[in-house]
Amino acid sequence: MQSKNHSTLEEFILLGIRFPDHLLILFFCLLLLTFTLTLLGNLIIVAVILLDVRLHSPMYFFLFNLSILEIAFTSSIIPIMLSNLLSRTKTISFYGCLTQCFFYFFLGVAEFLLLAIMSFDRYVAICNPLHYVSIMNFRICSWLVFFCWVTAFVLVIGPVIAISMLPFCGSNVINHLFCDSEPLLELSCGSIRLIEFFNFINAIIVLLGSLILTTVSYVSIISTVLRIPSASGRQKAFSTCGAHITVASIYYGSAIFMYLRPSKTPSLDLKKAVSILTAVITPLLNPFIYTLRNEKVKEALRDLLKGRLHLNAHV
Repeated sequence: MQSKNHSTLEEFILLGIRFPDHLLILFFCLLLLTFTLTLLGNLIIVAVILLDVRLHSPMYFFLFNLSILEIAFTSSIIPIMLSNLLSRTKTISFYGCLTQCFFYFFLGVAEFLLLAIMSFDRYVAICNPLHYVSIMNFRICSWLVFFCWVTAFVLVIGPVIAISMLPFCGSNVINHLFCDSEPLLELSCGSIRLIEFFNFINAIIVLLGSLILTTVSYVSIISTVLRIPSASGRQKAFSTCGAHITVASIYYGSAIFMYLRPSKTPSLDLKKAVSILTAVITPLLNPFIYTLRNEKVKEALRDLLKGRLHLNAHV
């Protein structure tokens, strides 16, 4: 028997979503297709931005990092979901579950911080265009991205380590699609109040803090755009920011429902549906939203298909 500070469980069972046999293969194929398209779409964005010198600007530097985050985020969730769909045991090791929990929140927090920074970048570009080059230079942009990664790590690593030290001496069945912190804490037979408190504080800091910055940025942007005399100028500005607003709305809406809702007792099916939106659908929409609403990316993609990329001189 292990000490009371350590889990006596070696693995968890992820129930996921139960499907009739005739729908199981269909859902597996749809999930696999979604995962493949997500990886392909984001990899294309990464490649185009990396190779085409016309896209070597702060906006596309942030988009490059967002696509990297999306690739890592979906890869931490969907492969295990696919495996469990065809598995009878649907098990995940104790430390494998904690690792998945860490990367889910680490990468998710980094994405929210990056979205807020991207909104600030658009604010500077549209509201202070004469100072844009000096404010959003490469050094500052690099430090902002570094800030996203480091802050996300610092905020997430502590609660995950605390969860790893909890005693799990009861059921090992997680009625969820992946190892989220809430269902994990529900299985512990130790005191979880302090961890829940820190998780809630982290959610407020990350979600509400970044949402306030994003909202203020886009309100200022919209106010500035409406004062542009040229109709074509207004359309171009709204087209650029429309993609950002769409992505941010989906991210914040689903995350606030999951982690800042007043009641923690919505139906399990509803929680799973929102989880699928967060972990599966949003990363798929991201590359399509940015490419279909961005003329420079579409032009670079056309040149990529024609073999006429504007390569960086250092490549």
